[in-house]
Amino acid sequence: MSGKRRGWSDTTPLLAQQQQQEEEQERSLSITTTAYSLNSISASSLFVEMSTTTTTTHPSRSIFLGVDVGTGSARAGLFDENGKLLGSASSPIQIWKDGDCIEQSSTDIWLAICAAVTSACSHANVSGEEVTSVGFAATCSLVAVDADGSPVTVSWSGDSRRNVIVWMDHRAAKQAEKINSSDSPVLQYCGGAVSPEMQPPKLLWVKENLQESWSMVFRWMDLSDWLSYRATGDDTRSLCTTVCKWTYLGHAHMQQMNEKKSRDMEACGWDDGFWEEIGLGDLIDGHHAKIGRSVAFPGHPSGSGLTPTAAKELGLVAGTPVGISLIDAHAGGVGVMESVPELDAEAKGYDKEDICSRMVLVCGTSTCHMAVSRSKLFIPGVWGPYWSAMVPEFWLTEGGQSATGALLDHIIENHVASPHLANLSASQQISVFDLLNNMLESMMHELKSPFLAALTTDIHVLPDFHGNRSPIADPKAKGVISGLTLESSEKQLALLYLATSQGIAYGTRHILEHCNAHGHKIDTLLACGGLAKNPLFIQEHADITGCSIILPRESESVLLGAAILGAVAAKKYSSLMEAMKALNAAGQVIHPSKDPKVKKYHDAKYHIFRELYEQQLSQRLIMAQALE
Repeated sequence: MSGKRRGWSDTTPLLAQQQQQEEEQERSLSITTTAYSLNSISASSLFVEMSTTTTTTHPSRSIFLGVDVGTGSARAGLFDENGKLLGSASSPIQIWKDGDCIEQSSTDIWLAICAAVTSACSHANVSGEEVTSVGFAATCSLVAVDADGSPVTVSWSGDSRRNVIVWMDHRAAKQAEKINSSDSPVLQYCGGAVSPEMQPPKLLWVKENLQESWSMVFRWMDLSDWLSYRATGDDTRSLCTTVCKWTYLGHAHMQQMNEKKSRDMEACGWDDGFWEEIGLGDLIDGHHAKIGRSVAFPGHPSGSGLTPTAAKELGLVAGTPVGISLIDAHAGGVGVMESVPELDAEAKGYDKEDICSRMVLVCGTSTCHMAVSRSKLFIPGVWGPYWSAMVPEFWLTEGGQSATGALLDHIIENHVASPHLANLSASQQISVFDLLNNMLESMMHELKSPFLAALTTDIHVLPDFHGNRSPIADPKAKGVISGLTLESSEKQLALLYLATSQGIAYGTRHILEHCNAHGHKIDTLLACGGLAKNPLFIQEHADITGCSIILPRESESVLLGAAILGAVAAKKYSSLMEAMKALNAAGQVIHPSKDPKVKKYHDAKYHIFRELYEQQLSQRLIMAQALE
C-alpha cells in the first residue's frame, strides 16, 4: 500500500509475458545462492534504488534487513545501527484486475522478494553473512494455501497462481453488509462496521462462491504473516494483522507482555460466536487452525529464524532471526513515529505520552492515518481501538483513504493530455508530478493568483472514487468532480491534479477532526511513503490541516519499520519502542502557511468538500425512491 507507488490499473500481464517471467523466475530459484543475481530475473523487470553512500564490509556491524510488499512491488532495504539506509531495491509483482476483483500470486511475490533482497545486498556491498536480522511488512491481502503450502485459487478464473485477494479488492461488499447486520460486539473494535477490505467478508465471499477452493484451503493468512511463515516455517500470526483485519481481540493478551508469557501465545482473542453467526463457524475447528492457533507481538522471534531453503533463496544465512511481521502501513508508523527533531525533544524533555499527540500518514496507493492512545477510544467510522497492534501497550486508531496515490494516477493517466505530459516529463527528465508542480507555479504567476491553492477556486473534488474508508465508512461512496469545462489542455490537468490533492487533504482533515472530537489530542503529523516525497502534496496537507508535518530523515520508513522488527527479534534492542527511538530520525519539517487568507480559503473549500458528500446522500435517496 505504501512506499514507492506504481499504478495498478494497467498492470494486468499478457499471457506471453507471464509465461516468460515465470520460466525465468523458476530458473532463478533453482540456482545456487552465490549465482543468484540480477540476471536471475530480466533486468527490464527490476528497479533498483541505491543509497548515495558506498559501504565497505565490516564483519562486526549490525545490518538490519527490511522487506515490504506493496501493491505493485516487493522492496528490500538494508539499515545500519543508526537507522541509515545503506541500499534498497525493488522488483515488480504481477496483479490481475477484473472489476472489483483484484488478485496476485504468492509465488510471484516471493520470487520478487528474493530478487529485491539479492539486489539490495549487492548494491549496498553487504554479504548475506552480514545481515543480522530480517523483518517483513506487507499489504493486508488475503493468502490461500493448501496443506502442502501450495497456492489455492481465489479467482473466478480458476488459475491456481491467483491465490491472493488484494487488500483493495471490493468483491465482498455484500458480505460486509451481511456481517455488519450481525451486531456482533467485535464490530465496536473496528469503528462499528467491517470493511470489504477486511478478511471476514472476503472469506465469506470465497465460501459462498468458490466452494471447491474453500474445501481445499488449509491456511488462510494475511500476506505479511504468510511471508514470515514462508521464511521460517512458523505459523504464528501477528497481533497486528489478526487484530486489525480479522476482528481478533488483542486485549485478551494484556497480561502477557513479558518475554516469558508472550512466547507462543495461544490465540485466545477469537470470538467464536462471531464466526458462527456470520456463517464461518467451520473456521473455529482445530483451535482456529486455518486462521491462527497462536499469535505474537510484532517483533517477537518467528520460529528458529530463516529455514535453510528460504535462506538459500534469499542469499542469506539459515537461522537469521526473523521478527513477527506488521501490515505495511503499521510498519510505516513504527519506522517514523519517533522521528522528532532533536531540538524539540531536548526542549520538551522525554515524555512517553508525547507519542499520543502525533498522527502518522502513510501515503502510498492508499493513505493510512495512524494514531495511538493510552486509553481505548471508540470512534465511529474509524478502525480500532486495536490494542498493541502497532506500538506495544498502546491502543491504535486507524483512519484511512482507500485511494490516494491510486486516485492521482487515475486522474492523470485518464486525462486526454496525459500522453503529452508524459513526453514532456521524459524530455525534461523529471517526474510527471514535478512537471505538474512546476506548471502550477508558473500558472500562479501568470494569473496573478494570491497563492497557489487559489488556482482551484472553481474546481472541487470529493476523492471517494473507491468508497470512503473513514470517517464515514461508506464503501458505496463515489467520487465527485465539480467545475469541469471543455478545456482539455495540460494546464487544465494540472488544475485537476491540484484540486484532487486538496480533496485528499480535506479527507485527512475530516479524519483528524473526527478523531480529536472523540478523545484524541493530535497536533502534529508525520508523513512517509511515496506521496510524502511530493512537496505540493505535503504542503497542501499542512495548510489544510493547520498542522506541521515532520518528514523522516530516511524516506523509506516502511522498510525501516520492517527492519526494526528483525532487530528486536535478534535481541539488538530490548523492545520495539527502544528500537524506534534508536533508529527513527527526523528530516525536514513542513509548516502550514501563516497567511490568514490561505486558512480562510481552505475553510471555504472544506465546507464545500463536506457538502459534496451530503448532496450525494440526498441524490442517492432520490434515485432509490424513484426505483421503488
